[in-house]
Amino acid sequence: MSFLLKGAHVVDPQVSLDGVCDVLIDKDCIVQVGEHIEPDEVTEVIDAQGKYLLPGLVDMHVHFRDPGFEYKETIETGTRAAVHGGFTDVATMPNTSPVIDNGAEIRYEYERARDADMCHVRPIGALTHGEKGEALAEIGDMVMEGACAFSDDGHGVQSAGMMRTCMEYVSQFDRVAIAHCEDESLTANGVINEGRASTRLGMFGWPALGEELEIYRDIELCRLTGCPLHIAHISTAKGLELVRAAKAEGLPVTCEVTPHHLFLNEEDITDEYNTNLKMNPPLRTPADALALQEGLLDGSIDCLVTDHAPHAAHEKDCEWEIAYFGTVGLETSLPLMLTNLVLSGKMSWSKLAEVMSINPRRILRLEPVTIAAGSQADLTLIDPSTTFEVTKDYLVGRSKNSAFLGYTLSGSASDVFVSGVQKLASGKLVTKLSE
Repeated sequence: MSFLLKGAHVVDPQVSLDGVCDVLIDKDCIVQVGEHIEPDEVTEVIDAQGKYLLPGLVDMHVHFRDPGFEYKETIETGTRAAVHGGFTDVATMPNTSPVIDNGAEIRYEYERARDADMCHVRPIGALTHGEKGEALAEIGDMVMEGACAFSDDGHGVQSAGMMRTCMEYVSQFDRVAIAHCEDESLTANGVINEGRASTRLGMFGWPALGEELEIYRDIELCRLTGCPLHIAHISTAKGLELVRAAKAEGLPVTCEVTPHHLFLNEEDITDEYNTNLKMNPPLRTPADALALQEGLLDGSIDCLVTDHAPHAAHEKDCEWEIAYFGTVGLETSLPLMLTNLVLSGKMSWSKLAEVMSINPRRILRLEPVTIAAGSQADLTLIDPSTTFEVTKDYLVGRSKNSAFLGYTLSGSASDVFVSGVQKLASGKLVTKLSE
Protein backbone atom coordinates (compact mmCIF):
# COMPACT_ATOMS: atom_id res chain seq x y z
CA MET A 1 0.00 0.00 0.00
CA SER A 2 1.16 3.55 -0.65
CA PHE A 3 0.65 6.71 1.39
CA LEU A 4 1.24 10.36 0.57
CA LEU A 5 1.86 12.65 3.53
CA LYS A 6 0.94 16.09 2.26
CA GLY A 7 2.34 19.31 3.68
CA ALA A 8 4.20 17.96 6.71
CA HIS A 9 6.99 19.95 8.31
CA VAL A 10 9.74 17.40 7.77
CA VAL A 11 12.66 17.44 10.21
CA ASP A 12 15.72 15.27 9.63
CA PRO A 13 19.15 16.77 10.37
CA GLN A 14 20.80 13.71 8.77
CA VAL A 15 19.79 15.03 5.35
CA SER A 16 19.67 18.74 6.30
CA LEU A 17 15.89 18.80 6.01
CA ASP A 18 13.76 21.20 8.05
CA GLY A 19 10.82 22.47 6.05
CA VAL A 20 7.41 21.76 4.59
CA CYS A 21 7.17 19.12 1.88
CA ASP A 22 5.38 15.93 0.82
CA VAL A 23 6.57 12.39 1.48
CA LEU A 24 5.47 9.43 -0.64
CA ILE A 25 5.63 5.93 0.86
CA ASP A 26 5.26 2.78 -1.22
CA LYS A 27 5.35 -0.62 0.44
CA ASP A 28 8.16 -0.47 3.04
CA CYS A 29 10.17 2.43 1.61
CA ILE A 30 10.10 6.15 1.10
CA VAL A 31 10.08 6.66 -2.67
CA GLN A 32 9.93 10.44 -2.99
CA VAL A 33 10.38 13.56 -0.87
CA GLY A 34 9.56 16.93 -2.41
CA GLU A 35 6.94 19.54 -3.13
CA HIS A 36 3.65 19.11 -4.96
CA ILE A 37 3.82 15.32 -5.26
CA GLU A 38 0.68 14.04 -6.97
CA PRO A 39 -0.88 10.76 -5.80
CA ASP A 40 -2.18 8.05 -8.08
CA GLU A 41 -5.63 6.54 -7.68
CA VAL A 42 -4.53 3.87 -5.16
CA THR A 43 -2.47 6.10 -2.88
CA GLU A 44 -3.99 7.10 0.46
CA VAL A 45 -3.46 10.81 1.06
CA ILE A 46 -2.89 11.99 4.64
CA ASP A 47 -3.26 15.70 5.35
CA ALA A 48 -0.19 16.48 7.44
CA GLN A 49 -0.41 20.27 7.44
CA GLY A 50 0.58 21.74 10.78
CA LYS A 51 2.25 18.49 11.81
CA TYR A 52 5.92 17.48 12.10
CA LEU A 53 7.38 14.37 10.49
CA LEU A 54 10.46 12.77 12.07
CA PRO A 55 12.38 9.54 11.48
CA GLY A 56 10.64 6.93 13.62
CA LEU A 57 11.22 7.42 17.33
CA VAL A 58 13.39 4.87 19.16
CA ASP A 59 13.29 4.00 22.86
CA MET A 60 16.46 2.07 23.63
CA HIS A 61 15.49 1.20 27.23
CA VAL A 62 12.19 -0.54 27.98
CA HIS A 63 11.04 -3.44 30.17
CA PHE A 64 8.31 -5.60 28.65
CA ARG A 65 8.38 -8.30 31.38
CA ASP A 66 8.00 -11.06 28.79
CA PRO A 67 8.80 -13.89 29.51
CA GLY A 68 7.94 -14.52 33.12
CA PHE A 69 5.99 -11.48 34.30
CA GLU A 70 3.29 -11.20 31.65
CA TYR A 71 0.76 -10.01 34.24
CA LYS A 72 2.65 -6.68 34.19
CA GLU A 73 3.27 -6.35 30.44
CA THR A 74 3.78 -8.52 27.37
CA ILE A 75 5.64 -7.83 24.16
CA GLU A 76 2.25 -7.37 22.52
CA THR A 77 0.85 -4.90 25.05
CA GLY A 78 4.18 -3.14 25.34
CA THR A 79 4.56 -2.61 21.61
CA ARG A 80 0.99 -1.27 21.45
CA ALA A 81 1.93 1.30 24.10
CA ALA A 82 5.09 2.09 22.15
CA VAL A 83 3.22 2.78 18.91
CA HIS A 84 0.61 4.82 20.79
CA GLY A 85 3.48 6.92 22.12
CA GLY A 86 4.98 7.43 18.65
CA PHE A 87 7.76 4.82 18.65
CA THR A 88 8.72 2.59 15.74
CA ASP A 89 11.55 0.82 17.60
CA VAL A 90 12.11 -0.30 21.18
CA ALA A 91 15.05 -2.11 22.79
CA THR A 92 13.99 -4.53 25.51
CA MET A 93 16.04 -5.07 28.65
CA PRO A 94 16.88 -8.67 29.62
CA ASN A 95 15.80 -8.82 33.29
CA THR A 96 12.90 -11.18 32.62
CA SER A 97 12.33 -14.71 33.90
CA PRO A 98 14.25 -16.48 32.57
CA VAL A 99 16.82 -13.75 31.96
CA ILE A 100 17.60 -13.11 28.27
CA ASP A 101 21.13 -14.51 28.44
CA ASN A 102 21.31 -16.90 25.46
CA GLY A 103 20.43 -17.08 21.79
CA ALA A 104 17.21 -19.03 22.31
CA GLU A 105 15.80 -16.24 24.48
CA ILE A 106 16.76 -13.62 21.87
CA ARG A 107 14.86 -15.68 19.26
CA TYR A 108 11.86 -15.82 21.60
CA GLU A 109 11.75 -12.02 21.78
CA TYR A 110 11.88 -11.70 18.00
CA GLU A 111 9.17 -14.32 17.52
CA ARG A 112 6.85 -12.65 20.03
CA ALA A 113 7.45 -9.28 18.38
CA ARG A 114 6.66 -10.77 14.97
CA ASP A 115 3.40 -12.18 16.31
CA ALA A 116 2.47 -8.84 17.91
CA ASP A 117 3.16 -7.08 14.58
CA MET A 118 3.25 -3.55 15.95
CA CYS A 119 6.78 -2.06 16.06
CA HIS A 120 10.37 -3.25 15.77
CA VAL A 121 11.66 -4.94 18.93
CA ARG A 122 15.45 -4.94 19.41
CA PRO A 123 16.38 -7.38 22.20
CA ILE A 124 19.22 -6.50 24.57
CA GLY A 125 21.07 -9.50 26.01
CA ALA A 126 22.40 -9.88 29.54
CA LEU A 127 26.08 -9.37 30.26
CA THR A 128 26.22 -12.18 32.83
CA HIS A 129 24.40 -15.47 33.23
CA GLY A 130 21.13 -14.86 35.02
CA GLU A 131 22.26 -11.26 35.65
CA LYS A 132 24.00 -12.66 38.73
CA GLY A 133 27.33 -10.99 37.95
CA GLU A 134 29.26 -14.25 38.33
CA ALA A 135 29.72 -15.80 34.87
CA LEU A 136 29.72 -14.42 31.34
CA ALA A 137 26.43 -14.79 29.44
CA GLU A 138 26.39 -16.41 25.98
CA ILE A 139 27.25 -13.14 24.27
CA GLY A 140 28.50 -14.55 20.98
CA ASP A 141 25.42 -16.74 20.64
CA MET A 142 23.15 -13.76 21.29
CA VAL A 143 24.97 -11.63 18.73
CA MET A 144 24.34 -14.35 16.15
CA GLU A 145 20.62 -14.22 16.97
CA GLY A 146 20.44 -10.43 16.70
CA ALA A 147 21.07 -8.91 20.15
CA CYS A 148 21.66 -5.19 19.66
CA ALA A 149 23.48 -4.50 22.96
CA PHE A 150 24.26 -6.03 26.35
CA SER A 151 23.31 -5.01 29.90
CA ASP A 152 22.58 -6.36 33.36
CA ASP A 153 20.07 -3.54 33.82
CA GLY A 154 18.17 -3.69 37.06
CA HIS A 155 21.23 -4.77 39.00
CA GLY A 156 24.51 -3.62 37.52
CA VAL A 157 27.64 -5.76 37.56
CA GLN A 158 29.04 -5.38 41.08
CA SER A 159 32.49 -6.86 40.45
CA ALA A 160 34.89 -4.60 38.54
CA GLY A 161 36.79 -7.65 37.36
CA MET A 162 33.63 -9.26 36.01
CA MET A 163 32.61 -6.03 34.28
CA ARG A 164 36.05 -5.84 32.68
CA THR A 165 35.63 -9.38 31.33
CA CYS A 166 32.19 -8.52 29.98
CA MET A 167 33.42 -5.38 28.25
CA GLU A 168 36.43 -7.12 26.73
CA TYR A 169 34.13 -9.74 25.27
CA VAL A 170 31.42 -7.34 24.05
CA SER A 171 34.06 -5.17 22.35
CA GLN A 172 34.84 -8.03 19.96
CA PHE A 173 31.36 -7.87 18.41
CA ASP A 174 30.91 -4.13 17.72
CA ARG A 175 28.24 -3.84 20.39
CA VAL A 176 27.81 -1.47 23.31
CA ALA A 177 27.80 -2.39 27.00
CA ILE A 178 24.95 -0.59 28.75
CA ALA A 179 25.79 0.04 32.40
CA HIS A 180 23.23 0.22 35.16
CA CYS A 181 25.46 2.13 37.55
CA GLU A 182 24.65 1.22 41.13
CA ASP A 183 27.07 0.25 43.86
CA GLU A 184 24.78 -1.89 45.97
CA SER A 185 27.07 -1.65 49.00
CA LEU A 186 26.08 2.02 49.12
CA THR A 187 22.46 1.82 47.97
CA ALA A 188 21.34 -1.18 50.06
CA ASN A 189 17.93 -0.51 51.69
CA GLY A 190 17.71 2.89 50.00
CA VAL A 191 14.24 3.80 48.72
CA ILE A 192 14.55 7.54 48.05
CA ASN A 193 17.31 10.07 47.32
CA GLU A 194 19.55 10.59 50.31
CA GLY A 195 19.26 14.18 51.45
CA ARG A 196 16.33 16.50 52.05
CA ALA A 197 13.70 14.01 50.86
CA SER A 198 14.93 11.07 52.93
CA THR A 199 15.25 13.28 56.02
CA ARG A 200 11.87 14.95 55.52
CA LEU A 201 10.00 11.68 54.96
CA GLY A 202 12.04 9.53 57.35
CA MET A 203 13.10 6.84 54.89
CA PHE A 204 16.37 5.10 54.06
CA GLY A 205 18.39 7.23 51.64
CA TRP A 206 19.98 6.25 48.32
CA PRO A 207 23.10 8.41 47.93
CA ALA A 208 24.09 9.93 44.60
CA LEU A 209 27.55 8.45 45.18
CA GLY A 210 26.05 4.99 44.76
CA GLU A 211 25.54 5.86 41.09
CA GLU A 212 28.48 8.17 40.50
CA LEU A 213 31.13 5.80 41.84
CA GLU A 214 30.15 3.12 39.35
CA ILE A 215 29.95 5.61 36.48
CA TYR A 216 33.56 6.52 37.28
CA ARG A 217 34.55 2.83 37.51
CA ASP A 218 32.95 1.87 34.20
CA ILE A 219 34.46 4.84 32.38
CA GLU A 220 37.87 3.69 33.59
CA LEU A 221 37.06 0.18 32.35
CA CYS A 222 36.06 1.68 29.01
CA ARG A 223 39.47 3.33 28.83
CA LEU A 224 41.12 0.01 29.69
CA THR A 225 39.16 -2.23 27.32
CA GLY A 226 38.16 0.10 24.51
CA CYS A 227 34.60 -1.24 24.72
CA PRO A 228 31.85 1.25 23.83
CA LEU A 229 30.07 2.18 27.06
CA HIS A 230 26.57 3.58 27.46
CA ILE A 231 25.47 4.89 30.86
CA ALA A 232 21.82 4.06 31.53
CA HIS A 233 19.30 6.45 33.12
CA ILE A 234 21.82 9.02 34.38
CA SER A 235 20.33 11.03 37.26
CA THR A 236 22.95 13.32 38.84
CA ALA A 237 24.85 16.41 37.78
CA LYS A 238 28.15 14.95 38.93
CA GLY A 239 27.55 11.76 36.96
CA LEU A 240 26.98 13.91 33.87
CA GLU A 241 30.24 15.75 34.53
CA LEU A 242 32.07 12.42 34.49
CA VAL A 243 30.51 11.55 31.14
CA ARG A 244 31.38 14.98 29.72
CA ALA A 245 35.01 14.54 30.75
CA ALA A 246 35.15 11.07 29.16
CA LYS A 247 33.72 12.41 25.91
CA ALA A 248 36.18 15.29 25.89
CA GLU A 249 38.96 12.73 26.21
CA GLY A 250 37.62 10.91 23.16
CA LEU A 251 36.45 7.78 24.94
CA PRO A 252 33.52 5.87 23.35
CA VAL A 253 31.08 6.83 26.12
CA THR A 254 27.43 7.80 25.68
CA CYS A 255 24.54 8.25 28.09
CA GLU A 256 20.78 8.54 28.33
CA VAL A 257 18.21 10.26 30.52
CA THR A 258 14.55 9.64 31.32
CA PRO A 259 11.69 12.17 31.32
CA HIS A 260 11.06 11.57 35.01
CA HIS A 261 14.63 12.53 35.90
CA LEU A 262 14.33 15.61 33.68
CA PHE A 263 10.96 16.91 34.80
CA LEU A 264 10.48 15.56 38.33
CA ASN A 265 12.63 15.75 41.44
CA GLU A 266 12.65 14.66 45.09
CA GLU A 267 10.53 17.66 46.09
CA ASP A 268 7.62 16.17 44.12
CA ILE A 269 7.47 13.34 46.66
CA THR A 270 5.09 14.47 49.40
CA ASP A 271 3.63 12.87 52.50
CA GLU A 272 0.98 11.36 50.20
CA TYR A 273 3.70 8.81 49.33
CA ASN A 274 2.71 8.41 45.68
CA THR A 275 4.63 5.21 44.91
CA ASN A 276 4.55 5.91 41.16
CA LEU A 277 7.36 8.33 42.03
CA LYS A 278 9.56 5.54 43.43
CA MET A 279 12.33 5.03 40.83
CA ASN A 280 15.66 3.31 40.33
CA PRO A 281 17.71 5.50 40.37
CA PRO A 282 15.56 7.70 42.58
CA LEU A 283 14.35 11.18 41.73
CA ARG A 284 17.21 13.51 42.60
CA THR A 285 17.41 17.20 43.51
CA PRO A 286 15.96 20.11 41.51
CA ALA A 287 19.54 21.15 40.69
CA ASP A 288 20.24 17.70 39.25
CA ALA A 289 17.12 17.86 37.07
CA LEU A 290 18.12 21.27 35.68
CA ALA A 291 21.65 20.06 34.98
CA LEU A 292 20.27 17.06 33.09
CA GLN A 293 18.03 19.31 30.99
CA GLU A 294 21.05 21.44 30.13
CA GLY A 295 23.04 18.32 29.28
CA LEU A 296 20.35 17.12 26.91
CA LEU A 297 20.18 20.50 25.19
CA ASP A 298 23.95 20.87 24.77
CA GLY A 299 24.49 17.32 23.50
CA SER A 300 26.29 15.92 26.54
CA ILE A 301 23.38 13.50 26.96
CA ASP A 302 22.89 11.51 23.78
CA CYS A 303 19.35 10.27 23.98
CA LEU A 304 16.05 10.22 25.80
CA VAL A 305 14.67 6.88 27.03
CA THR A 306 11.65 5.96 29.11
CA ASP A 307 12.97 3.06 31.23
CA HIS A 308 9.36 1.92 30.81
CA ALA A 309 8.83 -0.19 33.95
CA PRO A 310 5.30 -1.60 34.22
CA HIS A 311 4.03 -3.01 37.51
CA ALA A 312 0.67 -4.41 38.57
CA ALA A 313 -1.56 -2.28 40.79
CA HIS A 314 -0.91 -4.36 43.93
CA GLU A 315 2.86 -3.86 43.49
CA LYS A 316 2.44 -0.09 43.73
CA ASP A 317 -0.63 0.27 45.95
CA CYS A 318 1.26 -0.45 49.16
CA GLU A 319 3.74 1.11 51.57
CA TRP A 320 6.55 3.06 49.92
CA GLU A 321 9.28 0.86 51.40
CA ILE A 322 7.96 -2.33 49.77
CA ALA A 323 6.54 -0.85 46.55
CA TYR A 324 8.35 -1.82 43.34
CA PHE A 325 10.65 0.68 41.64
CA GLY A 326 9.67 2.24 38.32
CA THR A 327 7.12 4.03 36.15
CA VAL A 328 5.62 3.41 32.74
CA GLY A 329 6.63 6.03 30.20
CA LEU A 330 6.19 5.10 26.54
CA GLU A 331 2.99 7.09 26.06
CA THR A 332 4.07 10.25 27.90
CA SER A 333 7.71 10.57 26.78
CA LEU A 334 7.13 12.52 23.56
CA PRO A 335 4.35 14.74 25.01
CA LEU A 336 6.54 15.60 28.00
CA MET A 337 9.39 16.64 25.71
CA LEU A 338 7.05 18.71 23.58
CA THR A 339 5.33 20.35 26.55
CA ASN A 340 8.44 21.17 28.56
CA LEU A 341 11.14 21.80 25.97
CA VAL A 342 10.12 21.92 22.30
CA LEU A 343 6.92 23.97 22.31
CA SER A 344 8.47 26.40 24.80
CA GLY A 345 11.34 27.04 22.37
CA LYS A 346 14.08 25.60 24.58
CA MET A 347 14.74 22.66 22.24
CA SER A 348 14.63 22.60 18.44
CA TRP A 349 12.75 19.96 16.51
CA SER A 350 16.09 18.88 15.02
CA LYS A 351 17.50 18.25 18.49
CA LEU A 352 14.36 16.30 19.36
CA ALA A 353 14.97 14.10 16.31
CA GLU A 354 18.56 13.56 17.40
CA VAL A 355 17.81 12.46 20.97
CA MET A 356 14.69 10.41 20.23
CA SER A 357 15.50 8.89 16.84
CA ILE A 358 18.96 9.35 15.36
CA ASN A 359 21.29 8.86 18.32
CA PRO A 360 19.59 5.74 19.75
CA ARG A 361 19.89 4.02 16.36
CA ARG A 362 23.57 4.96 16.15
CA ILE A 363 24.34 3.67 19.66
CA LEU A 364 22.54 0.37 19.03
CA ARG A 365 24.23 -0.09 15.63
CA LEU A 366 20.87 -0.10 13.84
CA GLU A 367 20.50 0.89 10.21
CA PRO A 368 19.92 4.66 9.92
CA VAL A 369 16.43 5.80 8.97
CA THR A 370 16.34 9.03 7.00
CA ILE A 371 13.51 10.94 5.39
CA ALA A 372 14.90 10.43 1.90
CA ALA A 373 14.09 8.28 -1.09
CA GLY A 374 15.24 4.70 -0.57
CA SER A 375 15.10 4.71 3.23
CA GLN A 376 12.89 2.34 5.16
CA ALA A 377 9.58 4.00 5.97
CA ASP A 378 9.75 4.05 9.77
CA LEU A 379 8.18 7.42 10.46
CA THR A 380 6.50 9.37 13.26
CA LEU A 381 4.03 12.16 12.48
CA ILE A 382 3.49 14.52 15.41
CA ASP A 383 0.58 16.88 16.04
CA PRO A 384 1.80 19.68 18.34
CA SER A 385 -1.70 21.13 18.74
CA THR A 386 -3.26 18.31 20.75
CA THR A 387 -3.89 18.64 24.48
CA PHE A 388 -4.82 15.77 26.76
CA GLU A 389 -4.84 14.64 30.38
CA VAL A 390 -2.79 11.60 31.34
CA THR A 391 -5.33 9.13 32.70
CA LYS A 392 -5.31 5.38 33.17
CA ASP A 393 -7.76 5.13 30.26
CA TYR A 394 -5.29 6.99 28.01
CA LEU A 395 -2.60 4.37 28.68
CA VAL A 396 -3.03 1.30 26.48
CA GLY A 397 -0.29 -0.80 28.11
CA ARG A 398 -1.18 -3.48 30.64
CA SER A 399 0.06 -1.52 33.68
CA LYS A 400 -0.93 2.04 34.59
CA ASN A 401 1.78 3.09 37.05
CA SER A 402 2.61 6.45 35.47
CA ALA A 403 4.37 9.13 37.48
CA PHE A 404 2.50 11.69 35.38
CA LEU A 405 -1.11 10.66 36.00
CA GLY A 406 -3.25 13.78 36.17
CA TYR A 407 -0.83 15.93 34.15
CA THR A 408 -2.16 17.89 31.16
CA LEU A 409 0.27 17.66 28.24
CA SER A 410 0.50 19.21 24.80
CA GLY A 411 1.45 17.43 21.57
CA SER A 412 1.43 13.76 20.67
CA ALA A 413 2.01 11.32 17.83
CA SER A 414 -0.86 11.25 15.36
CA ASP A 415 0.42 8.66 12.87
CA VAL A 416 3.13 6.01 12.98
CA PHE A 417 4.45 3.98 10.05
CA VAL A 418 6.49 0.82 10.66
CA SER A 419 8.14 -0.51 7.50
CA GLY A 420 5.56 1.44 5.53
CA VAL A 421 2.57 -0.02 7.38
CA GLN A 422 0.37 2.46 9.23
CA LYS A 423 0.13 1.35 12.85
CA LEU A 424 -1.28 4.58 14.34
CA ALA A 425 -3.83 6.72 12.51
CA SER A 426 -5.07 10.03 13.94
CA GLY A 427 -3.88 8.97 17.37
CA LYS A 428 -5.67 5.60 17.31
CA LEU A 429 -4.03 2.17 17.03
CA VAL A 430 -4.86 0.53 13.73
CA THR A 431 -4.74 -3.10 14.88
CA LYS A 432 -6.72 -4.73 17.64
CA LEU A 433 -5.37 -6.52 20.71
CA SER A 434 -5.52 -10.30 20.25
CA GLU A 435 -7.59 -12.40 22.60
